[in-house]
Amino acid sequence: MKTKYHLAAQGLAAFGLVALPVTIQAQTSVTPSAQELNPLVVTATLAPRTADETLSSVTVLDEATLRRQDPTSLTEVLRGQPGVDVSSRGSFGKESSVYLRGTGSESAALMIDGIRLRSATAGGAAWHYLDPRMFERGEIVRGPRGSQYGADAVGGVVQLFTRESEEGGPHPWVSAGAGSFDSRRLSAGLTGSVGGTRYSFAGSHFATDGTPVRRGHEDRGYDNTSALARIAHTFDDGAEVGVLALRARGNNEFDSGESDFVQQVAGIYGELPVTEQWTSRLTLSEARDELDTFNTDFPSIFDTRTQTARWQNTLSFGLHELVAGAEYSEDRVSGSTDFDVSSRDNAAIFAQGLLDFSPVALQAGLRYDDNEAYGDEVTGSLALGYDVDGSHTLRASYGTAFRAPTFNDLYWPGSGNPELDPETSGTVEMGVRGQYRRWYWDLAAYQTDLENMIDWAPTESGMWAPQNVAEARIRGIELSGGAEIDDWTVAAALTWTDPEDRETGNRLRRRASQSARFDVDRELGDWSLGGSWVVQNHRYDDEANQDRIGGFGLLNLRAGWEFAPLWSARLTLENALDKEYATARFSNGDDYLSAGRAAFLSVSYGAQ
Repeated sequence: MKTKYHLAAQGLAAFGLVALPVTIQAQTSVTPSAQELNPLVVTATLAPRTADETLSSVTVLDEATLRRQDPTSLTEVLRGQPGVDVSSRGSFGKESSVYLRGTGSESAALMIDGIRLRSATAGGAAWHYLDPRMFERGEIVRGPRGSQYGADAVGGVVQLFTRESEEGGPHPWVSAGAGSFDSRRLSAGLTGSVGGTRYSFAGSHFATDGTPVRRGHEDRGYDNTSALARIAHTFDDGAEVGVLALRARGNNEFDSGESDFVQQVAGIYGELPVTEQWTSRLTLSEARDELDTFNTDFPSIFDTRTQTARWQNTLSFGLHELVAGAEYSEDRVSGSTDFDVSSRDNAAIFAQGLLDFSPVALQAGLRYDDNEAYGDEVTGSLALGYDVDGSHTLRASYGTAFRAPTFNDLYWPGSGNPELDPETSGTVEMGVRGQYRRWYWDLAAYQTDLENMIDWAPTESGMWAPQNVAEARIRGIELSGGAEIDDWTVAAALTWTDPEDRETGNRLRRRASQSARFDVDRELGDWSLGGSWVVQNHRYDDEANQDRIGGFGLLNLRAGWEFAPLWSARLTLENALDKEYATARFSNGDDYLSAGRAAFLSVSYGAQ
């Protein structure tokens, strides 16, 4: 144990040495936009708050970051962010798991414009099927959010926001590119506004021959066609109505077969300012996760559809706010597997108080969920913040959350366990943030205790089935920072995590315990240059910690050129050092291979 703490201390010291010259230079540089360094965040508190006001550990992936890095997959930009780990079974659309603060991928909630997207059968979200060019920004909130979002927000919430409408217009844009492994991409869109109506439309197609999933095998391809439509209208009295539809559809080849997939969210909302202090919003939405697997020894079809009605009210009392409402959702599953139960509903009520007694802030939340399948759960949160001065904020919080058993856990034919209870957790966190005009830093330490973890274990009859058998303790430290220095943009993150199975003392499988990420970009007139360096230590592919997967370091490089008004070109070089690495293995010990060096060139017209 001393070794773990010693390594963490060395990492923190190294981070400090890197950040020191940034700090010194930032004190004498031009002031950047305060919004870039202290952006508004809505995921953490259900209401707009600047990053330092959320009393949470939060990372924002803004539009400039996504456009500069121009990733081919969402997991590329998530890997190595504070408290975030990614495990993938290959590259280009292959199955990926996102671990927030060492919790399972099923315990990280994914939202798209406020709509939950997940598989009710498998549990986790299909992160690997989302095209990053469909999104304008992202928010990563780490720590339990059960009192705001209900089930599965144990490790935190990632919310992606689709492209907003621009003023005036119409403003068209188009981008085309190609690269390694016979990869091709074409995307286009149109945004604008007329009168009180705002609109945004976009489409994208990506296809690649891919790379082998395991050594000595053939390339396995992937294609994805995505479309987005958003329309909203604001009336003279301030009322607003809007619709959203996002759909991704494609084909993914893996080692023993292939799958056709659909990922979709759609919603309609109405927002009404009842009084100057009271705003009421009703949202009706549907999310779909469909997977048809064929050309394999075990063909299957799994379709999940979740329909949700959410009523949320925000009341302002001077500097204080109250957010309260109700939510009703229904999960439906269908396909080639006949579950004993094919639907379940969940009813919930929630409330959250955001109180500002400057220099002290208090945030408290409570939610009650009543689920038809596994009973009721009460989750809560309490956070206390103290502004030491105009630049430094101390925070402390405690929150509870739970992970719901999936349809597979409860009703899989022959081995499902309908008596399962949800996994439950309690997390205590302490943090401090330094927020300045030119730069910021954030330090957080936490401990999460998980009980009734769902795991497969032998029953009295000798048959294996999911049961509430395990407990885990996850401790961690996160240090992150960023700065805008003249024409430089710098971001850094260092994460130490100790996800321990309390019964065996072993690390939870497929989690790295240490990681670092550094992003540096420089504007040079019409040119821009940048790079990202992601380093992670080893992980284990088995619960016994005998099957060790080595650590790795990845270097990604990028360059951009605005060669004419509204015209630009961008070149990215992923895994520039051609590092061979893996984050998961087959059951026979073969690595799931990740892609080697990959270059990608694109040309774009219009504002993106």
